[in-house]
Amino acid sequence: MKKLPTDAVAYKRTPLFTLENMPEGLRSNHQTKTGIWGLLQVERGTLNYKIENSESHRLTPGSPGVIEPQVAHCVEPEADTAFFIEFYRQSETLHN
Repeated sequence: MKKLPTDAVAYKRTPLFTLENMPEGLRSNHQTKTGIWGLLQVERGTLNYKIENSESHRLTPGSPGVIEPQVAHCVEPEADTAFFIEFYRQSETLHN
């Protein structure tokens, strides 16, 4: 799995998502904008993270998933999963 760039700076976080309140769009392929990274953080349960329909990871608490800019991905939570997404920009894009 990729890692966040060392100069990435957090700027936004989603609410805590569960099966009941997770936006349906997260289940189908979508992507972040240019220069925007994401970090999937699982608080409880297991989250299946699929990257471009070819790579798959089971994320658990303490084992986050990195979302690369402009790379198609989707997620599928298992029962009783709670997770959130932190969004990052590389420091040189902060002033753009």
